[in-house]
Amino acid sequence: MRGGWLVDCGRLSYGDAWALQRALLAARQGDQVPDVLLLVEHPAVVTVGRAGRTSNILVPRDLLDAQGIEVHHVERGGDVTYHGPGQLVGYPIVNLRAVNEDVVRYVRLLEAALIQALAVWGVEGERRRGFPGVWVGGAKIAAIGIAVKRKVTMHGFALNVEPNLSHFDLINPCGLGMPVTSLARVLGRTVTLDEVRPVVARTFAETFEIAFEPVPLDALRARLGAAAPHA
Repeated sequence: MRGGWLVDCGRLSYGDAWALQRALLAARQGDQVPDVLLLVEHPAVVTVGRAGRTSNILVPRDLLDAQGIEVHHVERGGDVTYHGPGQLVGYPIVNLRAVNEDVVRYVRLLEAALIQALAVWGVEGERRRGFPGVWVGGAKIAAIGIAVKRKVTMHGFALNVEPNLSHFDLINPCGLGMPVTSLARVLGRTVTLDEVRPVVARTFAETFEIAFEPVPLDALRARLGAAAPHA
């Protein structure tokens, strides 16, 4: 089992998390850091992937601006998605050599880790052929969208724990025109990120066979600062 770093970023703006991913990507490509999993909660934000169509944002941009909802066009695969409070977002910065550089297998492993996490609450998550992510009862509970650069991954997954599901009405999620759900809705009770975060960290570690060392965000930034001149 290889080592890695687990970083609980708390609530972090999308722009800050994106910049952190890019710094980690360069450091991981240079073998200056091990595999890293960032766990983040974002303020409300809409992101558009490489294959995304702005037509899948269903409201005018000024309405999003009025609600303080940013829009970012990013390099991950997939279409339009939403992140916000009550959603657990995971950004694995992982060298794909560990899975024989098999991107499809990597995505299946992400799904497996999330399905195992949901099972802790007795929730049966499912895959749908041709649609990356995890589904419960015909509704999407977790989205997956990744990028791979020089064999290292960035971006990742978003698990709906207890977000404001009405915010998904602002978009056509993933361009699929299909419903979304959350762990709280499925269970019919409040669920906190503090409950879910350690479970997802554990199932990710088990699925990818990584022994994680917890690293505080400030310590990570300091380590990246030391590595940056050589990246």
